[in-house]
Amino acid sequence: MAKQPNTRLKDQNGQTILVREFKLEDKAEVQRIFHEGLMEMVPDTAFRGLRHHPESLLLYTAVTVVCFAITMCCWLIGLLPAIVVCLRYFYSRRVIRGYLKQAMSADIGDMEGHYMKTPGSCLWVAELEGKVVGAVAAVRLSDDVVELLRMCVDRRYRRCGVGVVLGQKVLQFAEAHRYASVVLGTTAYTPAVHQLYKRLGFHCVGVTNGYITPGSSRSFLEQIFYRVRHHHYRHNVQHSKITSKGQH
Repeated sequence: MAKQPNTRLKDQNGQTILVREFKLEDKAEVQRIFHEGLMEMVPDTAFRGLRHHPESLLLYTAVTVVCFAITMCCWLIGLLPAIVVCLRYFYSRRVIRGYLKQAMSADIGDMEGHYMKTPGSCLWVAELEGKVVGAVAAVRLSDDVVELLRMCVDRRYRRCGVGVVLGQKVLQFAEAHRYASVVLGTTAYTPAVHQLYKRLGFHCVGVTNGYITPGSSRSFLEQIFYRVRHHHYRHNVQHSKITSKGQH
């Protein structure tokens, strides 16, 4: 597959964001950004995610009522919410660390082999002030569909337009290779993530409630205290429209 030209974009401070193909010397920085981004999802999943799962809230409430009916102990009832929050954090962290371990033993551990030497795939990094500050990958799923994967941005450089230019690079790749659509999936609950994808022209086409995260053990307690939604997004390349409001 032909090499993609570098992309340059000015951020809100007038500095140039360069998006280029991945090189082997970028590996450590990309792994660091990916690792930090995933670990940020632990509190996001454990705390913010709870609001999106009424079935879990109903279960925790029912357990609290049953415990009160059996023990009639007010201090125990007051302690239960803290126990639930701690368990949600513990299992969110365990599952995400399991997912990270699996990714490190697969594509994130061998980005050169998985993306740069595989037909129909590519990995790009974003540079700002000479530093690698983000990455994104594209993988061919079929003759008509390519998947956007592994988008991550260093938290110190967010809201500088890095996410936008990385997403645009994948869309340019799809258009250049005549793909009809680009798809992606995310379990993030942070509104800014979904706003970015919508700004790039993606539309949510489905949600999987109770998504089984790769690397999870699916134990009984894990299923109770770790539960996520997987949002499926699609972008029809021939109707591409990227708005410019806001930066990520």
